[in-house]
Amino acid sequence: MFRSIKQWSIAALSTVFVMGAFGVSAQDGESLFKANCATCHQPLKDGTGPKLSGVRQKWIDGGAKEGSIYTWVANWKAAAASDPYAASVAKVKPTDMNTFPNFAGKQKEIDAIFDYVDAQVAAPDPGTSVEGTPGVTTEEEEGFSWIWVILGLIFVVIIMAVGGVRRQLNNATREAAGQGSPDERSYGDEFKTWAWKNRKYVGLGGLILTISLFVMLFLSLYSIGVIENYQPSQPIEFPHDIHTGVNGIDCKYCHNSVTKSKTAGLPTVNVCMNCHKQISGDGEQVPKIAQIYKAAGWDGSQFTGKTSEIVWNKVHVLPDHVYFNHSQHVVAGGVDCKQCHGDMTKQNETARVVPVGDLNKVEGNIQLTRPTLTMGWCIECHQEKEIAEGPLDTKNNAYYTEIHKRLLNNDRKLYDKYLEDGKVTVKELGGWECAKCHY
Repeated sequence: MFRSIKQWSIAALSTVFVMGAFGVSAQDGESLFKANCATCHQPLKDGTGPKLSGVRQKWIDGGAKEGSIYTWVANWKAAAASDPYAASVAKVKPTDMNTFPNFAGKQKEIDAIFDYVDAQVAAPDPGTSVEGTPGVTTEEEEGFSWIWVILGLIFVVIIMAVGGVRRQLNNATREAAGQGSPDERSYGDEFKTWAWKNRKYVGLGGLILTISLFVMLFLSLYSIGVIENYQPSQPIEFPHDIHTGVNGIDCKYCHNSVTKSKTAGLPTVNVCMNCHKQISGDGEQVPKIAQIYKAAGWDGSQFTGKTSEIVWNKVHVLPDHVYFNHSQHVVAGGVDCKQCHGDMTKQNETARVVPVGDLNKVEGNIQLTRPTLTMGWCIECHQEKEIAEGPLDTKNNAYYTEIHKRLLNNDRKLYDKYLEDGKVTVKELGGWECAKCHY
């Protein structure tokens, strides 16, 4: 079975192919779910959106049109307009689902998400209730496609069958030629003999396979915590392009703590009512503005005092051990909002984590290569972003003027080195020190 290097290579490559395909399928479904769905949906219980476990079968049983669920994921409004079942689903929750145009026509990716979700279903222990009650432990499984397991088994059966036929033919040839008794060695013994005879090739192949698996595992770590294009649904659709682009409202009017606080802040409904007390909108804007009136307790002529809370879903989420201060970047660093959030004057959809490729298309942005909101993205920006074009005292800021004087008096050569490229960057003033961003 293993006397031919060609056969051994085919077996090894088939195994790697099956293992690789199995891992990618499971990883893709999980990563797509966490990046696009996890903020509103859970596999086993309702959240902002309904639970997703078994949702495909639920749509089939409910009489949904074929392919309607894939249209729903990409654009629920289009699905509701063409399928009565989808229209009924749209009324289940008061909050509208977000649209995901990046999933349009991508049935395989959507199926990968549903495969991952369905794999999370685990029967609870006898006498216990569903997940979420104290003392109940549910076991989550990785999502995968059984097709790769079946293909792997087929490959193994074929290889063993070919090896068995080859052995029988060799034994028949030996008997016909009078060369002694048939070869009765086991597959394990035969493999050991073959491996020792071709030990150089086996050693080299094993080394390459080990390095390849290690590299694949290492590269997969780069996907952990990467949430580009993450876009949770919001209770009210807010068109940034109308407010910022058409009406020219400055970002700081609504996000008024951005220049003096760690966070940019969200506007209270009172800020919205500064304008919308007079502007009630028209067409499809009317029901959206009506939600603001309800939250403010405005009946069209006076405030009733019956208010309700608007619960916005957080978009940009950093780990607990990461420190980020908006005022430090906006005021001291002079960073424009579009560097991290994109051109909001053209964004009609709700806020999202804009991919670095889209950010690089915005005029005036520093060109970066690392995924948005990753550590590499931050330190790359600190390396490229200038604090001052020329000497620090040109900033007309007492803080930087003092640093300018200290550098001139204590380390003029270092200061001259900083200014060789005509600017002083964040990195050069300590922007790569761990304690700048980490507690």
